[in-house]
Amino acid sequence: MPRSLEIMVASAILLALLPLLVLVSICIVFDDGFPILYRQKRVGFRNSEFELLKFRSMRRGADKHGFQTHEKDGRITRIGRITRKLSIDELPQLINVLKGDMSLVGPRPNVPAQREFYSANEWNKRHLVRPGITGLAQISGRSDIDEKTRTKLDLEYVDTKSLATDIEIVLKTIKVITRG
Repeated sequence: MPRSLEIMVASAILLALLPLLVLVSICIVFDDGFPILYRQKRVGFRNSEFELLKFRSMRRGADKHGFQTHEKDGRITRIGRITRKLSIDELPQLINVLKGDMSLVGPRPNVPAQREFYSANEWNKRHLVRPGITGLAQISGRSDIDEKTRTKLDLEYVDTKSLATDIEIVLKTIKVITRG
């Protein structure tokens, strides 16, 4: 997707969802206090690191006990359960899109430690494009797919990236989110 189009789309979505973003922010503060946003180092375009933004969905300091979560994880806040289920926790990444750290569509950005799941060639190829808020893996099973399948889908996206593919992935993402 052309960068100028991404900036326009991300700006329009942020503006349209501003009341929701404010409401979620207030709910997070009342549910578990500050901070509202969770920030995490991720690997982006050409292996550069950036700070990914998300609405905080876990209790403060919860990431000290590992990053993997499960459905009944007690570290997830009440509002966090809702924002995760509806993917609202990902909306602050539109700011990452505006900053140029991410695209709307692409492989999800990895934490540096995930490098161990890739060969050197796969890792480098995966980062020839900007990471995205959504991608092939997210419309093909989201977090229910294994690392090998996710890697295959991420590399397939790099090979087939086009405006038509991006539009198809965005439309399928909307369908996946609305179906819960």
